[in-house]
Amino acid sequence: MAFGRRRRDDEPAKGAENAEEAVEAAEAEAGEETAASGEAVKGGPWDSEDSHPEMQRLDFGALRIPVAPGLGFQVNFEATQVDEEGNPLDGRPVAVLVQYEESAMQLQVFAAPKRSGIWEDVRRETAQDITENAGGQVQEVEGPFGDELLAMVPAALTEEVLAEMPDEVKEQIPQEFIEQGWAPQIIRFVGVDGPRWFLQAVVQGAAIEDEEQWQVLEDVLNGVVVVRGDSPMPPRDLLELQIPKEFQEAAEEQGEENTETFNPFERGPEITEVR
Repeated sequence: MAFGRRRRDDEPAKGAENAEEAVEAAEAEAGEETAASGEAVKGGPWDSEDSHPEMQRLDFGALRIPVAPGLGFQVNFEATQVDEEGNPLDGRPVAVLVQYEESAMQLQVFAAPKRSGIWEDVRRETAQDITENAGGQVQEVEGPFGDELLAMVPAALTEEVLAEMPDEVKEQIPQEFIEQGWAPQIIRFVGVDGPRWFLQAVVQGAAIEDEEQWQVLEDVLNGVVVVRGDSPMPPRDLLELQIPKEFQEAAEEQGEENTETFNPFERGPEITEVR
């Protein structure tokens, strides 16, 4: 099984036209700061108790995530209360999805033991789950954040999925995949052990092969700050996330008539989670 990334030197980067309006001003400021410095900040992710570079970030509670031109953000919720038909009535944020062009990176942060990391165990368990339960293949590789896991899993191509798929995307799928009802999908798992926390990034889309798009997501991950807090927590419990004030202010400005544009229970791109 061979994996790799290709460069798009002959194709200019496209701005995400549908970037979150709530962070447009912050994105512009971040773009100016990056241009002035001439280079991306390296060395993270960072713990909030340690010295870390100042930059424009969105406050998601346990995660403070850098903003940059072209980025979009979505908070993934887990339902904690449902009605009789199974529709969510209440929930809690469990992950942040960072979107850039045709790529997505899901970020989750967990409690971890004080004296040891958990990425080695999580990586082994993830590989076992993919090969034994998902019918996929895995490969360990060395990345900018240490050991990573590349997985190739079968993605379902049901009639419902194909019906919702844009024609230009559907046309690129080989007919043999459509006939067999599934297509191979590559997912990249990145893990970072910090002081009493573990940060997992799960990458899908063009950034798997496109060096340019991956570099944008890598820079975001390098600039993440984790706020662990002092409360004792069992290892692997999710740290508490929150909705940034920019999102809340945007929702208030939109009013009731536009509340559908900010639906926390709306599913984003499907990304494998390790729970």
